[in-house]
Amino acid sequence: MLANRGAVFTVPNALRAKVGGGAALNADAVAKAEEALKALSANFAQWLSDEIVRLEAARTAVREQGRTPAATETLYLRAHDLKGLGATYEYPLVGRIAGSLCKLLEEPAERPAVPEVLIDAHVDAIRLCVRTEMREVDHPAGALLLAELESRTTAHNA
Repeated sequence: MLANRGAVFTVPNALRAKVGGGAALNADAVAKAEEALKALSANFAQWLSDEIVRLEAARTAVREQGRTPAATETLYLRAHDLKGLGATYEYPLVGRIAGSLCKLLEEPAERPAVPEVLIDAHVDAIRLCVRTEMREVDHPAGALLLAELESRTTAHNA
């Protein structure tokens, strides 16, 4: 069936052409981007707090509305947002805990079976990390908390 078996096809690198060829990054542009990120970092605490408020609101909606597809999808999406934003907001531990919550809620058909206590443990752990400024995954208490949550998630998903 394959008449060209053994042929090598070179795919053009369209991305390279769009970002300016193979030239090195402009050091001034990188410096400006780092300055902009540093300026934004003053807002990280408030933005993280806002994300946690949205996560807690989603958890409350699941409690009040039940395990409806819409309510559990919103909870999953809020956890997914925090999974991605944790490191950006200088809380990689929050990102990992949110990632564990995502794994717990990953399969829509399985969401109704997830124990509420396990959802609560994840959400409360995220709030605790921010309140006590446990930022890094190697924080002694944070590492223990993370290990326990991930272990319970793995056990539940097995």
